Amino acid sequence: MTVLITGAGMIGRLTAARLRARGENVLLADIAPGPAAQADGLEVVSCDVTDLTRLDQLVADHGVVSIVHTAALLSTAIRRDPLAGIRVNTMGTANVLEIARRRKLARVVIASSTTVTYSAFASLPATPIPEDFPYRIVSERPASIYAATKIAGEHLALAYASLYDLDVVVLRYAAVLGAGPEAATSVPGKLLGCLLRAGQSGIAARLDDPVLTWNGREEFVDARDCAAANVAALHAPAPAQRVYHIATGRWFSLDEFIDVVRERYPSLDIAELKLPAGGFAAFPHVRPAPSDAGAAQRELGFTTRYSLADTVAHFAESLQTASRQSA
Repeated sequence: MTVLITGAGMIGRLTAARLRARGENVLLADIAPGPAAQADGLEVVSCDVTDLTRLDQLVADHGVVSIVHTAALLSTAIRRDPLAGIRVNTMGTANVLEIARRRKLARVVIASSTTVTYSAFASLPATPIPEDFPYRIVSERPASIYAATKIAGEHLALAYASLYDLDVVVLRYAAVLGAGPEAATSVPGKLLGCLLRAGQSGIAARLDDPVLTWNGREEFVDARDCAAANVAALHAPAPAQRVYHIATGRWFSLDEFIDVVRERYPSLDIAELKLPAGGFAAFPHVRPAPSDAGAAQRELGFTTRYSLADTVAHFAESLQTASRQSA
């Protein structure tokens, strides 16, 4: 009776640790497990989610009954290698769903993203955004390959649920905050890391990458809350809606975000800053409202725990610890 977690990144490892603390057997699979996964004392195996045969063998050999699928390439990595992103994010998800169908697994939790809503921002009202938001399939098509793969993954999951009665739950994370080397391909992680390093070093932060600045406001979520949401989704008794926002209900302008970091580092300095016309991560439209996270509360019994200030404090300590250990 094992839970397989694909992807040994921050969210995958945090999810594995939470499940293990509950006394559950956990197997973590990643194409190239890093030292952090080994250091956590987790059982980690090498596996490429695009390799259907290898993935199926893992499920059979380890008595896997459920899967939490977090393996993905993020925006920065996809810009470098679009085909790899499409293979991992789309075919990897299809492989997980197909194996779950063949093996009659109990449940599959699929990690998605609120970036699937970004292209519809211009036509949405200024009220909390529901999971089933109005969407024009051509004029509001995804504005990035990452978002396109996440929409594809959601629709594949829902199709498998409808056609094969597969028990699937999709979680749309807000912009996930983490820090350290593994966050380097994540836009929010890169932003937080840049500001924390500037605060610790006393050198002005340079937010000269256009994806790191935004107009209006954006919502963020702590990676630890994403892990807690995965566990809640895995065990929720009756998740009827199937797709859920994982968000705090709060949103921040860039200035407000910087001010939260500055509460910890009062001398934090920002080099010349120019805001774009559009929204977060170089998407063209400004967010009209935060996501509505009510369904996750009602059906999964999940509510986020960490504020942005909590997140900043936690990852600031993590960076400082890593710096001391490498010195």
